[in-house]
Amino acid sequence: MGVEFVDLFNQWASSYDDTVSGKDPEYKEVFEDYDVMLQELADLAISPVLEFGVGTANLTRKMVSQNKVVAGIEPSEEMRQIANVKCPEAAVYKGDFINFPSLQLPVRSIVSSFAFHHLKEEEKRLALNVYYDKLEEGGEVIFIDTLFKDEAHKLSLIKDAEEKGHLNLAQDLQEEYYPYLGDLEHLFVQQGFEVSFKQKNKFAWLIQAKKGD
Repeated sequence: MGVEFVDLFNQWASSYDDTVSGKDPEYKEVFEDYDVMLQELADLAISPVLEFGVGTANLTRKMVSQNKVVAGIEPSEEMRQIANVKCPEAAVYKGDFINFPSLQLPVRSIVSSFAFHHLKEEEKRLALNVYYDKLEEGGEVIFIDTLFKDEAHKLSLIKDAEEKGHLNLAQDLQEEYYPYLGDLEHLFVQQGFEVSFKQKNKFAWLIQAKKGD
């Protein structure tokens, strides 16, 4: 899944941290309060943690600094190389949201930041089914990601980006698989999760989905 994005992330790896830290004006609002959001996610995660879309290990490093056991999954070779240098304490494996090594550890939290939208709807459904089975009772999926409240919200964000001359962002908002909140909520509930959403900036939301006890 999402193999169409691997080359993009290989190319983006060297400048990814500059982008998320706000140095790219086109994506500054997307990643506003990035570090604060990742810290909140790290604080919520309960060890052992399975992280998808590790990227350059910004979230991973925060969790490891809290003495949490973290196993990471990342499809991009370039991203994995950076992650291994920045956070050698975590085990980072090649894989994606659906296809990943069978890890022999209990999983209390499944986390991801700004990555789940790379899955198409049916892939999201399949992934959540896998996560429900993988999590221990009472475990949680905790994501930070971009999503739309509804169609009107999507169109307003695209229009705003176009008016600011942020044409790459406008294109991303139309071409990537960002979900509508209601659709994503339905997918989680279908798989047996109790889910909540909290908006963190203009684009990003905190998603918490608990597996029933």
